[in-house]
Amino acid sequence: MQRNLRIQHGFTLIELMIVVAIIAILAGIAIPQYQNYIARSQFAEGMSLASGQKVGVTEAYSSGGSCPDNSVAAMDGIPLHTDITGNYIKSVKVGGTAGASGGCTIVAAFKDSGVSSGLAGKDITLTMLDADKGSVKWECRSSAASKYLPRVCTSTGDGGVR
Repeated sequence: MQRNLRIQHGFTLIELMIVVAIIAILAGIAIPQYQNYIARSQFAEGMSLASGQKVGVTEAYSSGGSCPDNSVAAMDGIPLHTDITGNYIKSVKVGGTAGASGGCTIVAAFKDSGVSSGLAGKDITLTMLDADKGSVKWECRSSAASKYLPRVCTSTGDGGVR
């Protein structure tokens, strides 16, 4: 008596469908997370450019008691607002109204295109605080959704003051 032995070569259709379904589920989770990661990295550029102006603003406030304004021309060593740009940032303006505790602001504005949709047209605002108490702190606020913001720039807990 001869036995018919079937030797399986390759995968069955159901096995391939299961693999495709698993890949689709993983992609459905990974792609949105990756897009959030990209937006957070773009936000970091804005924080970097805005934070780079802190020293100049603090020096101008300490020496003259006023907030520099770079909206029309370079002032106190701070370039014109349209000269402070990046891949995702169109300008960084400094200004504000000086008060006893500070009040100077630094506003980094994101471009309207070429940036993650959650950041397009949004901004980051750093506000000087506690200048009358011997040390300057900066409050960070942004019009972008909180999922894109670093912990230093949230309004929960300590209000983002650092």
